[in-house]
Amino acid sequence: MPRRVEHYRGLTQVSRLRLLRAVQRKPGRLLQELADEAQVHLNTARDHLRVLEEEGLIVSAPVETGRRGRPPLGYSPVRRADQTPQARRRADEAKQRGRMLRTVAPDLDPGADLGDDATHQLDALYEHLEDAGLEPEISEDRLTVGLMPCMYQEFIDEDRPLVCSVHAKLVRHQLEQVSGPVELRRLHPFVEKDRCLLVLGLAGQEPRVRRTGGVSADQDETALERHAVTAMRSHAD
Repeated sequence: MPRRVEHYRGLTQVSRLRLLRAVQRKPGRLLQELADEAQVHLNTARDHLRVLEEEGLIVSAPVETGRRGRPPLGYSPVRRADQTPQARRRADEAKQRGRMLRTVAPDLDPGADLGDDATHQLDALYEHLEDAGLEPEISEDRLTVGLMPCMYQEFIDEDRPLVCSVHAKLVRHQLEQVSGPVELRRLHPFVEKDRCLLVLGLAGQEPRVRRTGGVSADQDETALERHAVTAMRSHAD
């Protein structure tokens, strides 16, 4: 698909990624607890969370405390496109652009093999990863996604595994936002020095690709980050 100029500003700073990871790790928490975990100033955390919410990555909702006055906000990751107008717009636009592309280039249409719902999921996933600067290469036949995390190469080593765990959950959530059978099955961080691989699958079916190593998608972020560190070090000079 052609490149677009809409990018996730919220994913370009490590402090925002730390906050997003904190939201993903335990949804519904309040500002102060998230700021403490991410080790950022309260006002900075408030601004970062606003940016993440404006981009449709998280959603806030009042939390009843039983105290007088305005209730505080709890923050959670967006799991459904109807939770925020931004997520709904991105899903709809990805679907429209995918249809337009396949009208002009019918040979790119995997619909006969995957079905419309799965195809629309891949459209939305592609645009999410493209907007995040990860240069996705999706194989509809093999149901794999190659990623080139170019915009994160300048992060210090201890922060790059954080990028892996945050994006893994974003991929999972993105696939959940568009109704369909495609699921994230396995993650292979740093299969090459500057390349990662995602293995997808259709619900109720075995993955089309079997590759040794990597981390199952149902493992927690600690396991993924630990594996990412090991894989990253294996490519060190």
